[in-house]
Amino acid sequence: MSYQNIKFPEGSVFTVTGGAGFIGSNIAGALLDMGYTVRVMDNLSTGHIENIEPYMKNERFTFLQKDIRDLDSCMEAVKGADYVIHLAAWGSVPRSIEMPLLYEEINIKGTLNMMEAARQNGVSRFVYASSSSVYGDSTTLPKKEGFEGNVLSPYALTKRTDEEYGKLYKKLYGLNTYGMRFFNVFGRHQDPDGAYAAVIPKFIRQLLSGERPTINGDGRQSRDFTYIDNVIEGCLRACAAPEEAAGTAYNIGAGGREYLIDVYHDICNALGVEVEPVFGPPRAGDIRDSNADISKAAEKLGYDPSYDFAAGIRLAIDWYREYFSQNRTGGEKS
Repeated sequence: MSYQNIKFPEGSVFTVTGGAGFIGSNIAGALLDMGYTVRVMDNLSTGHIENIEPYMKNERFTFLQKDIRDLDSCMEAVKGADYVIHLAAWGSVPRSIEMPLLYEEINIKGTLNMMEAARQNGVSRFVYASSSSVYGDSTTLPKKEGFEGNVLSPYALTKRTDEEYGKLYKKLYGLNTYGMRFFNVFGRHQDPDGAYAAVIPKFIRQLLSGERPTINGDGRQSRDFTYIDNVIEGCLRACAAPEEAAGTAYNIGAGGREYLIDVYHDICNALGVEVEPVFGPPRAGDIRDSNADISKAAEKLGYDPSYDFAAGIRLAIDWYREYFSQNRTGGEKS
């Protein structure tokens, strides 16, 4: 994994918000393995304590069960930190359409609280989660920074607003901000349950349980499915990036394009099952096609993803096989 070659000053302290969630817990674990001090802040509204339980006995790890909507909590979380990786947010396009006010409160106000806390505490680098959803109705492929369309959901609007605040905080206050436009991340620790579960773990869970999955739309929509270790690398590359690269956003994807129906059949083949899916109506607010141009991140951050979709999906399926086996036999989430 190429991110293990990224070096930070000895004794560096990282604050990871949303650190009990899918991406955050993986980043926290990677940083601990690299020998750094990690402080996770998460209110556990969507994260799971099981994701970070293996870290609890590590003397370099601290968990703060606090909410980014509270500025004082944000100040406490970043005090003494050198780097902030801000991932706390509510995801899901359909859910944001149902609850736009909550999304504004968490994803915009919460992010602004974290930027302000980082500014007041002299944080060196502020890396934050954006999303490929900011490209909206743009039909251009691959998706390239600077060629965005009209956003299609409140979730996408919150992420575009976060990027604008990131630009302003660099310009007005000198805070080195780096937006990570994640493209359909998948892998270990991603929650397979619930109405808003991501499609890959949901397919795997349903097929292993003998259920018949539903594909929203015709299955010909495409995505740049990105394995979790690529995202870890992107975030750590941003933490190590020069100040000249700050104040903007970067595509963090694998640079590929997979059709959903093909992904479904790839998972079926890997699991050794033959189940025809049910096709449902398209989801409101979803982008039709997504494929990341990662040349800007490569040039400015040194981003060089190690995993294509084929390699990543094999690792993800292996992890979920073990995960569901443990749960069926009374084991713990990992």
